[in-house]
Parts: sequence; structure tokens; C-alpha cells
Amino acid sequence: MFYRVKSVEPLDNFILLINFENGSKKYYDVKTLFNKFSAFKDLLNISGLFNQVKVDIGGYGILWNDNIDLSCNELWNNGFSELN
Repeated sequence: MFYRVKSVEPLDNFILLINFENGSKKYYDVKTLFNKFSAFKDLLNISGLFNQVKVDIGGYGILWNDNIDLSCNELWNNGFSELN
């Protein structure tokens, strides 16, 4: 099952607010990816890149550029309902 993304909003501290087509919303902490995938370090090193996040065509994920993207299922499965 796909949880399609309706919108994404970059927040402070590399947190994303994801709104899904089914009306749910989740937060996703991108910082957890900096040490797992080298491409995500560009979000730290290139000024303003994090804020350029957008929903990909069809809502099956989000992306920043040709090298950095996340699937809708990653966002759904590893996102959280509330900010601490």
C-alpha cells in the first residue's frame, strides 16, 4: 500500500512536516540519514537546499534534486505523529 504525499513543509532542525492524501500528517527527522547515505550530507553543506524540498509527481515521495529523495512509504513508516 502506498501512502501518497499531498504536501511537504521543511521545518527547523531538518524536520519535515508531511501531509498525506488520506488526511494524516507526520513529522520526519532527516538528520537520521546524514550518516547513512552520503547524498543527504548535501542538505547540510549546500545552503538553502533543505528548504527546496517538494513532492514528486504522483505523490509517491519527496525530492530535493536528482540525487536526494525519499519514498512515501519511508516517510509513513519512519515518520512520527508529534514533535517532542
